[in-house]
Amino acid sequence: GKASSSATAELENILVNKISGGIVIDKNPITCKFVDVHKGDHPNPTLNNVEVSTEIVELIKKINDDDLVIVVVSGGGSSLLCYPISEYEQGVKLYNTFLKIGAPIQELNTLRKHISGLKGGNLAKLLYPSTVISLIFSDVPGDIIDMVASGATYKDNSTINDAKAILMKHHITEDFIFEETPKEDKYFEKVYNSAIVSNKQALEGMEKKAKELGYKVKILGAEVYDHPQVVLEKMFALIEPNTVVLAGGEPSMKVEGKLGVGGRNEYLSALAFTKINKNQVFISFASDGIDNLSHASGGIIDLAMKEKLQNFDEELKIALSQNSHDEFLQKIDAQIITGPTGSNVSDLMVLLQK
Repeated sequence: GKASSSATAELENILVNKISGGIVIDKNPITCKFVDVHKGDHPNPTLNNVEVSTEIVELIKKINDDDLVIVVVSGGGSSLLCYPISEYEQGVKLYNTFLKIGAPIQELNTLRKHISGLKGGNLAKLLYPSTVISLIFSDVPGDIIDMVASGATYKDNSTINDAKAILMKHHITEDFIFEETPKEDKYFEKVYNSAIVSNKQALEGMEKKAKELGYKVKILGAEVYDHPQVVLEKMFALIEPNTVVLAGGEPSMKVEGKLGVGGRNEYLSALAFTKINKNQVFISFASDGIDNLSHASGGIIDLAMKEKLQNFDEELKIALSQNSHDEFLQKIDAQIITGPTGSNVSDLMVLLQK
């Protein structure tokens, strides 16, 4: 996942020469001393991802029963960890299908579990009977930890029938070949899953800082899955003077029409222009620093930015209808650009009023 190489580098600092080897796949990798780090592709899996994941499987075959295996799990792992090749072939089709329907990540990852040789507890099965410590950086809203990177070290409670029901629910007619995930308890008896950071913890940190600055704080929640329009309505309904409204999650984007550049955070930021008033600032950003295919993590907007475009209302309308919100926010200098942060706890949204 997107935090895997930086987390592994820190583990190396702690454990030093106690690490005998390892393999990491990351979208923006950094070099480690004892562990081989590979660059992977995201958000869609690629054959390169399959190749590195195959190396991980080959490494597992060399592990002894009394070895301790540390698994670093973070957001983005569902596409980065991809094995076998049949998962790649189905995974691309699955991701592109879900872009058009705007379903929650839990449903997408449930399907991913049943097309994979590693997800849905399959990695734990391959590692059995070694002792496994899984350190999880959660990008799934609501601390549903078994869904992070599609739960490679978690016992999966869903079935093939559950996966088929999701397809039926969204009228998906494409054919997928599903496999059942391991259900035997023995594969998980020596697996210890531990959540390190999450969206909820990020919101708690933001709340603490806002109070230190003298603001009242209202938290909409850490499980925001609504359409961006609904998210904004709920946040603006809570706002009042000297207040910060916070929200976390993954607003549900249904991509229709022209495929422009950007992600849900830039779209949400652009859409906020339809509701924002004087003395208010709205921010929405992806905690990993990359909003889908944009070079930005999201946007920060206020009324003053309207003055930067002569035909602001018309350009906003075009941007929202043609999914060109990335280009639109560039024009008015409203993008938040951090570069990859090396972490991922989903999306975070802020509405502030003086």
